[in-house]
Amino acid sequence: MPTTRRSFFTKSVASVAGIAAGAIIPAELYGYDLHRTNRWEEIIVKPEARPQPKEAIRFSVIGINHDHIYGMVNALIKGGGELVMVYAKEPELLKNFTRSFPKVQIARSEEEVLEDQTISLVASSAIPVERAPLGIRVMKAGKDFMADKPGIVTLEQFRKVKKGRQETSRIYSIMYSERLGNPAAVYAGELIRSGAIGKVVQTIGLGPHRMRPQTRPDWFFDPAQAGGILCDIGSHQCDQFLFYTGSQTAEVTGSQTGNFNTPDYPGYQDFGDMNVRSPHATGYIRIDWFTPDGLATWGDGRTFILGTEGYIELRKYIDIAGREGGNHLFLVNGKKTRYFNCSEVYMPYGEQLVSDVVNRTETAMTQDHCFLATELALRAQKIAHTLNG
Repeated sequence: MPTTRRSFFTKSVASVAGIAAGAIIPAELYGYDLHRTNRWEEIIVKPEARPQPKEAIRFSVIGINHDHIYGMVNALIKGGGELVMVYAKEPELLKNFTRSFPKVQIARSEEEVLEDQTISLVASSAIPVERAPLGIRVMKAGKDFMADKPGIVTLEQFRKVKKGRQETSRIYSIMYSERLGNPAAVYAGELIRSGAIGKVVQTIGLGPHRMRPQTRPDWFFDPAQAGGILCDIGSHQCDQFLFYTGSQTAEVTGSQTGNFNTPDYPGYQDFGDMNVRSPHATGYIRIDWFTPDGLATWGDGRTFILGTEGYIELRKYIDIAGREGGNHLFLVNGKKTRYFNCSEVYMPYGEQLVSDVVNRTETAMTQDHCFLATELALRAQKIAHTLNG
């Protein structure tokens, strides 16, 4: 019904009267004070004074097809490792690597590395499908293995790696760098262990990435070589679910993948999500290659950790329209709302892995955890429903 001038005036007066009346209603009777806001506390986590690593090893690299190898090598060097040799089939990839690590010796073959008895560990970011077979050869040569993720791309490879690990008792470590290489993710683990948010009952992991096809090698777009989106990026998120919830067993309850925006590569997957469950916690994981060029970094990776007494949000790489840089952690519990700048947090993975190699321990990551995170991602990839792009 059309509004007349008189009816409009009458409704306006009533609205004003309602607002005035609302202003004198006690807050506890109007929404139970749901919009009250406490002043948040900002904390810059100070770098801790660290002694020099107690242990030392000599290590080498075989396969440098992904730039993650630079972070892997630097973690080992900071942890007490000495880089000895590198072998790569592609001479063009060696140029940048030797520029970054000028003292490294270029090996003439894979065998030269494997036969050197002074080398304790081999690290690799080879083409993903080549990592598991290489890792088995490394373990059979009496050395430990550190793989970029995905460290295994099929369930058949998974079974062979576990058998090789059992037969040799060597370490097969996969560097899930979105946790092990991120200061905010490391500090979240410390807060959870301290009881800051009670018992963790759910995680939500978001792993968006930027797609620039012209910068990617052909193998990147082939799931048979790269493993598929859930096997690849999803393994990061499975690792975080297990770690933050303290889960030692878990299962995939559903998954799906799709190709929505990469028509030149019909078999490629640029979107995926999955649900996981343990006896005491649940997790949702979403990953994609849709990061727009307007974002100042490669992806707005976030992790949400729900506890019985609070929650944590990680904005790992950027806080859009907020604080500069990355490594942002927000914590809300029954005491306060806190923001933590985690840029200077010590990351222990490299030093722990070096110590594990020397002492035959599992402080960096247990083998059960390493394999379960990968198995969840592999099973999600295998059963994923295909969405129509």
